[in-house]
Amino acid sequence: MSSRIDLANAIRALSMDAVQRANSGHPGAPMGMADIAQVLWNDYLQHNPANPEWPNRDRFVLSNGHGSMLIYSLLHLTGYDLDIEELKNFRKMHSKTPGHPEYGYTPGVETTTGPLGQGISNAVGMALAERVLAAQFNRPNYAVVDHYTYTFVGDGCLMEGISHEVCSLAGTLGLGKLVAFYDDNNISIDGEVGGWFTDDTPARFEAYGWQVIADVDGHNPDAVSAAVEAARSESGKPTLICCKTLIGKGSPNKQGTAACHGAALGADEVAATREALGWKYEPFVIPDEIYAGWSALDKGAAAESSWNDLMQSYAAAHPELAGQLQRRLRGDLPEDFSEQAAAYVAQCQESGDSIASRKASQNCLNAFGPLLPELLGGSADLAGSNLTLWSGSEGISAEDASGNYIYYGVREFGMSAIMNGIALHGGFVTYGATFLMFMEYARNAVRMAALMKQPAIFVYTHDSIGLGEDGPTHQPVEQLTALRSTPNLHTWRPCDTVESAVCWKSAIERSDGPSALVFSRQGLPHQARSESQVADIARGGYVLRDTDGAVDAILIATGSEVGLAMSAADALAAKGVNARVVSMPCAEVFSQQDAGYREAVLPSDVLARVAVEALHADFWYKFVGLDGRVVGMTSFGESAPIDDLMQHFGFTVDNVVATVEDVLL
Repeated sequence: MSSRIDLANAIRALSMDAVQRANSGHPGAPMGMADIAQVLWNDYLQHNPANPEWPNRDRFVLSNGHGSMLIYSLLHLTGYDLDIEELKNFRKMHSKTPGHPEYGYTPGVETTTGPLGQGISNAVGMALAERVLAAQFNRPNYAVVDHYTYTFVGDGCLMEGISHEVCSLAGTLGLGKLVAFYDDNNISIDGEVGGWFTDDTPARFEAYGWQVIADVDGHNPDAVSAAVEAARSESGKPTLICCKTLIGKGSPNKQGTAACHGAALGADEVAATREALGWKYEPFVIPDEIYAGWSALDKGAAAESSWNDLMQSYAAAHPELAGQLQRRLRGDLPEDFSEQAAAYVAQCQESGDSIASRKASQNCLNAFGPLLPELLGGSADLAGSNLTLWSGSEGISAEDASGNYIYYGVREFGMSAIMNGIALHGGFVTYGATFLMFMEYARNAVRMAALMKQPAIFVYTHDSIGLGEDGPTHQPVEQLTALRSTPNLHTWRPCDTVESAVCWKSAIERSDGPSALVFSRQGLPHQARSESQVADIARGGYVLRDTDGAVDAILIATGSEVGLAMSAADALAAKGVNARVVSMPCAEVFSQQDAGYREAVLPSDVLARVAVEALHADFWYKFVGLDGRVVGMTSFGESAPIDDLMQHFGFTVDNVVATVEDVLL
């Protein structure tokens, strides 16, 4: 039987060999954390390499994702579908071993990490999802949702501000099945961290309400094991295990220094490390007895089989709960959701309410919430402004996690990354809200949702200079352009209650990526539509107002400016100008339509085009052309009442009419 040190050295060897072969990467963290990983993965982690999607598996998140060869080595050694050739192709095009762990590329990788601090944030989301799902479904003698979330974090993760946001909330919510291992090796890219990171980390986490196990020797398996036991025995608090480690352990000349953080050791140092470790095998060669010591296939199959038996008994005792849990874990919506949601859209068109779209959004939640027990929402301390609370909202707390609403506090970035973790865990349709302006705090988490194609729903209100007196610090201008330029993200800006209902329906039904729903503070007029026009809203853009004769000009608008475009079209008609109005609530979805539909909406022979939107102008030139015009923002806003702002920046019927007339000259 292989010793613990032999098993850990297999990680060190694979890591330094793969980085050396790629001549790129980070060998230091995998070599330094190998002993901790060996204890966790061999003695505690509940997983089945033959089925990486087993719902009741423990989640493992490598937050310091630059050390990706650590997780690739672990996945390979324990029996996942990641063969040695993939390790040899580390950091090569189309390999399963990219430079940072990427969700969807590698079986067993739970989330994409690399932007420091977001991995632990995703882990908080996963632990929160487990806690809520367990509270909703577990019954006496049937702990069908029962797993841990483990994460490795480094100094860099804890220096990032997002770590404060999420770890503070994790402590408040008492996420007792979250265990973080802090790789306290005193090194970051620039060298020894004492010049820029002198926090009392144990005291910091104790202040958050975590259990802290300090000064653990990260190279002593017995000490690591004792710390894990203590962590698992504390059910009311998350645990931080502070592990003192030596970065690059085993490298005679580079261990303990920044030299092994982000570069290959070099051929001579790799050879010297082999000798120092007593590792007698050629690069990428692992002896059978070490593979046998690592394999988790039999243990994982037994654990999953035992859980399947429990689920079978649970289904017999609680058939309705079991059916709902299985449906939610599959990611399926209730069978009648689409039909009932469509009926609500039709109801909105019939009722003709003229209200702020943020209020229309809340009405959607009240309509859809009762249909979706999996709905799990929240707001970054703006529930009264974002209108994210609905009639069935029940807050989640440390004492009772069975609810469906998370009070995130003023933590926009943390909220968004936690939402990604919830989505990755599964079992929920998750949404979270803030002002559109403060998407800026959270942008990288929104990008990560898009990169991982996770169906998180980001709700943004107060969507333009139309919010008025709060002024340019709160008035978004360039934010929609940033959202719309993000691949895989659908950004919706609806113009009334009907479009608001369609965008919520689309976001809830989407399974291959996130959606941003952008709502107004001010009231918006209802728009009359035919049944076919209502159906076309889901195509992202459609003809809202057409002409009896040839189209002279096309007005394209979104959100609060659709009403302005409609009024301008009426004024143009009085002057003998036939103007078509195209409402484009989601440009990305419209761009995905077939060429015939796009041509029918925006015929290429009509060159006189004007886009109207009270946000940054430049995005719209892709639709109006360089010879078209955009009535939009090219500066920041001002602090003033809405009517004064709209007049000052040209969002008036007279200016839109004049702009159309100018482009027709």
